[in-house]
Amino acid sequence: MKLTTITNVSIDGVMQGLGGADEDRRGGFERGGWALPLFDGEAAAFLGQVYQRADAFLFGRRTYEIFAGSWGTWVDPGDSPIWTALNTKPKYVASTTLTDPRWANTTVLSGDLAAAVGKLKTTPAGELQVHGSGNLVRWLLDNHLVDEITLLTYPVVVGQGTRLFPATGPDTALDLVDSRATPNGITIQVYRPAGRPKYATATPTPSE
Repeated sequence: MKLTTITNVSIDGVMQGLGGADEDRRGGFERGGWALPLFDGEAAAFLGQVYQRADAFLFGRRTYEIFAGSWGTWVDPGDSPIWTALNTKPKYVASTTLTDPRWANTTVLSGDLAAAVGKLKTTPAGELQVHGSGNLVRWLLDNHLVDEITLLTYPVVVGQGTRLFPATGPDTALDLVDSRATPNGITIQVYRPAGRPKYATATPTPSE
């Protein structure tokens, strides 16, 4: 099973509170809802296709609670591939504190996460998707468990909030698989991790 991450970020890498003003105010974040004014039909269609191909979902606890409190409580609209996927496919949550998940078809992964994710990835086929879940995505990348990265980058500088990648951390080279842009300027890039990056070496100074 291929593990893919799908993340909405601003130009400056912020992924916090993209959906609504009060979605995630941790750390005094006051600029929630920055993605919705830019979200257009082409981005919606793309995400609908992404969710349709999912065979299971893996979440960090915070993102799981946001999704469970929204998608998990809404009545079936009858025409939403995202609602259908989230409410019919298996869901896994990486958490050592969540004990009573209320969203149907949810399994909590509270032990050896690397072993649990590795076991899921041994499924002969399919796609395990991670949406949002910044801490989890960083951990999965650090442990070389990610097969594909999809970034939807919105043309806005948020200026505060949690970013997808920290100021310092492991380095990773990426191969570009696909790239496109939507009418409102959202760029969509699909990457595959490609090991360590190559760096330029110092050029020897000619002797005088």
